[in-house]
Amino acid sequence: MSTAISPTAYNYKVVRQFAVMTVIWGVIGMSLGVFIAAQLVWPELNLGMEWTSFGRLRPLHTNAVIFAFGGCALMATSFYVVQRTSQVRLISDSLAAFVFWGWQAVIVAAVITLPMGFTGSKEYAELEWPIDILLGIVWIAYAVVFFGTIVKRQTKHIYVGNWFYGAFILVTAMLHIVNSAAVPVSLFKSYSAYAGATDAMIQWWYGHNAVGFFLTTGFLGMMYYFVPKQAERPIYSYRLSIVHFWALITLYIWAGPHHLHYTALPDWAQSLGMAMSIILLAPSWGGMINGMMSLSGAWHKLRTDPILRFLVVSLAFYGMSTFEGPMMAIKTVNALSHYTDWTIGHVHAGALGWVAMISIGALYHLLPKVFGRPQMHSVGLINAHFWLATIGTVLYIASMWVNGITQGLMWRAVNEDGTLTYSFVEALEASHPGYVVRMIGGAFFVAGMLLMAYNTYRTVRAAKASEYEVAAQIPVGVAH
Repeated sequence: MSTAISPTAYNYKVVRQFAVMTVIWGVIGMSLGVFIAAQLVWPELNLGMEWTSFGRLRPLHTNAVIFAFGGCALMATSFYVVQRTSQVRLISDSLAAFVFWGWQAVIVAAVITLPMGFTGSKEYAELEWPIDILLGIVWIAYAVVFFGTIVKRQTKHIYVGNWFYGAFILVTAMLHIVNSAAVPVSLFKSYSAYAGATDAMIQWWYGHNAVGFFLTTGFLGMMYYFVPKQAERPIYSYRLSIVHFWALITLYIWAGPHHLHYTALPDWAQSLGMAMSIILLAPSWGGMINGMMSLSGAWHKLRTDPILRFLVVSLAFYGMSTFEGPMMAIKTVNALSHYTDWTIGHVHAGALGWVAMISIGALYHLLPKVFGRPQMHSVGLINAHFWLATIGTVLYIASMWVNGITQGLMWRAVNEDGTLTYSFVEALEASHPGYVVRMIGGAFFVAGMLLMAYNTYRTVRAAKASEYEVAAQIPVGVAH
């Protein structure tokens, strides 16, 4: 095996930029989440101003965590992985820089406009039309950089992680362009190009696939690279990873109607969404099992390696939330769970347990490498972060499960004469202790993110520019 250094270096600058911004946006977006959780405990924290009300800050929280934190994590890791597995530099440094600065511009525009009340009023697609256009342009540039790099790869094989990243990039572009079709009436106001039940169907085709492709498929690309790397073991079954990929992308796109049970959507469409959601359990668990089984012969490392612990626990949460989702898509279960906090708990089992934890583990692996350091500043801080994140996630989702089932049962309880047993306010009062626990769980998670921010700061500060250069060099003939 040759270890000669090629004169061509990887572009780690854009990876470093996205990695650092992932941590920063994670702290901001999750802190905002804790603040709005506190507003549900103490409504006075709405501060009597429209800009700081729950209704304005909640979409800012979801956009900041999904697109700022999650998006930066996906871009950092996809640019890192595609170079390492293709053994070639990104196709264009200037276009990669445009993707970074353009993505930050979209996020800043969201931070300004959402508290001001400029919204398209679609879940996870609230941004108004000028920002949507900018987002589309940046995303197309991202696709050009990613696929262009794959085209000029030095390896014959396209590693499976890149298939997942590629599907996430293509499908997200399609979802965004179709769902954001709108008729502008002013610079910051537009109306959807669709109407009524059609609009709802297209929104949840987008909304669920934002979960399915942005928050699942992209992060599975992350899993297929960073779990084997950190465990120092090959993927358990490469064949299973291919079956997992094709089954996932074939089925996920059909699951959206399960958000619209018992609505004006035609019954056949609701039933189709339910059936596809249940079938989706198979590829989801196939991927989770493939990741878990890759630790065969390396389970002992969990005792001493908190980064591997993050990655493995994220897979456990992925398995749990992809079991829970299909169950909640069943109409009879949905009759109890819909519109309750159970849904919020399910979303955060995926968002905190899967998306955030796999991202955190991947970043802890990646940061020292792109900054030319042997390891993160403090392994002890990573360990503390792991426990804060795990305890915080469990508190969050358990409190929302209890709240959700309580709400569902209280809302549907009737007296012998057919009148409702409980008023809505009584159900709200019963939910209050759960909101307190949820806020505490969120605070635990944010405390962990603050430890990560400090650990990252110390790691970056210890690195020298000359070390960045060495870290970015491509070893020829060495497997990555």
